[in-house]
Amino acid sequence: MASLPFSFVIPTYNEAGGIERLLRALDALFKEHGLDGEIIVVDDNSPDGTGAIVDRLSSELPVRCLHRPGKLGLSSGVIDGWKVARPESRALGAMDADFSHDITIVPKMVEALASGTYGLAIGSRYVKGGGITNWPAKRIITSRVACLLARPLTNVKDITSGFFLVKREALDGVTLDPIGFKIGLEVVAKAHYGRALEVPYVFTDRIVGESKLNQKEIFNYLKQLRSLYAQRLTGKS
Repeated sequence: MASLPFSFVIPTYNEAGGIERLLRALDALFKEHGLDGEIIVVDDNSPDGTGAIVDRLSSELPVRCLHRPGKLGLSSGVIDGWKVARPESRALGAMDADFSHDITIVPKMVEALASGTYGLAIGSRYVKGGGITNWPAKRIITSRVACLLARPLTNVKDITSGFFLVKREALDGVTLDPIGFKIGLEVVAKAHYGRALEVPYVFTDRIVGESKLNQKEIFNYLKQLRSLYAQRLTGKS
């Protein structure tokens, strides 16, 4: 596989129950496939000690923790993490801390960007080979409707995916709005990545911790969409 240094950001709040297992799994994956990756955990002062666990692991794994003073939001966490990514990383990404994202597709995502054909690789539930397990029908419908509402903005089928890797240069000069927790939507709608590849994976709902989705986040998503549509209509970013 062609070398492509990259940095994945994992925003956390009360993920002590599974964060060490995820970080060790990522380290093993990087070594197995010869990947030059770093992990940046952005912790919003988790009272369960998530940040302290990451600090302890930083001496043996390719991870470091950016500590923030409180719950400042998932999207802003990803953006702040990207700001401190090592200079040599040519791609920046995001993933969840709860194993809902299948990390085994990371090599395919890296390979897609290293090939030079794609500037964005997205873990997708809504292309052939992808899917969802352990979600109630209401949650699936909500996700599908959210994707349909954004369809005029992009051909990407899983626009609400929070699992992606984008070339760093694609974000040059791009202003990302940290509202809500759909940072992937901001990147897909605004970044200059050229072609995007959706890599199928099966989403598995978290078994440790609590979901971040609530009525406030649904409202923020609609607010985010309104802003993006307004920018498209006016030609402003």
